[in-house]
Amino acid sequence: MPFSNYFDDFSLLDSLSNILDILLVWFVVYKLLMIIRGTKAVQLLKGIFVIVIIRSVSGLLGLDTLSWLMQQALTWGFLAVIIIFQPEVRRALEQLGRGRLFSRTMSQEDEDQLKMIDALVKSVGYMAKRRIGALISIERETGMNDYIETGIAMNSTISSELLINIFIPNTPLHDGAVIIQKNQISAAGCYLPLSENPFISKELGTRHRAALGVSEVTDSITIVVSEETGAVSIAKNGDLYRELSPEDFKQLLQHDLLTVEKNDFSNRWIWKGRKSNG
Repeated sequence: MPFSNYFDDFSLLDSLSNILDILLVWFVVYKLLMIIRGTKAVQLLKGIFVIVIIRSVSGLLGLDTLSWLMQQALTWGFLAVIIIFQPEVRRALEQLGRGRLFSRTMSQEDEDQLKMIDALVKSVGYMAKRRIGALISIERETGMNDYIETGIAMNSTISSELLINIFIPNTPLHDGAVIIQKNQISAAGCYLPLSENPFISKELGTRHRAALGVSEVTDSITIVVSEETGAVSIAKNGDLYRELSPEDFKQLLQHDLLTVEKNDFSNRWIWKGRKSNG
């Protein structure tokens, strides 16, 4: 049978159906991987791959006993997976029922950032209402280890309760900056460089000058809660966003820290030291 006639047995519709079938299978597999990413199910998946490889190699080498054991593990492992990973299976089925399985999923990094943002919004809102001064700097691309070394190492999971407790007046760590590194509170009581901009408003205190100073030498995002007024500000790239409302504060953080979507932020809050002399 000539090679050129091989494709005559397949209609164009069959070819398109096969291609669509393969693409859909890969799409489903990709979405399932996105669901289990960051969970303990990932380690299970790695274990299954190891068993499959051992099963194939033992079959090729004629290791009948080992091959039989691996085959039994694969056969009965499916039932064990359903029992052990029932929460993950339930979550996948719930997302399927809500129609979210095939929607655009947020990466694990964005999920961690979103949790951090929620903790910051809650803690800053609490401190602003009670006029508790605070200075929080979030590391981005430029390393801040030099400033972290000036404080007290913590390496703690971020929570609103912990942030609030750090800045309660007359506590050992309240006088200084908290530096957040890789979604963790890396250190507290840190010293940040003060801005040397001669045009900074005279009404700004040390916290605001430190926030501007570190924003001039790094790409960090630094949050300031004024002890005198309770006003919330954010410094980045040498600019100061002053007197932010809770909605604008959260929106600005999401705009700069989340990658899944970019929110528009009004420029009416931008305050530049070179344009204001107080």
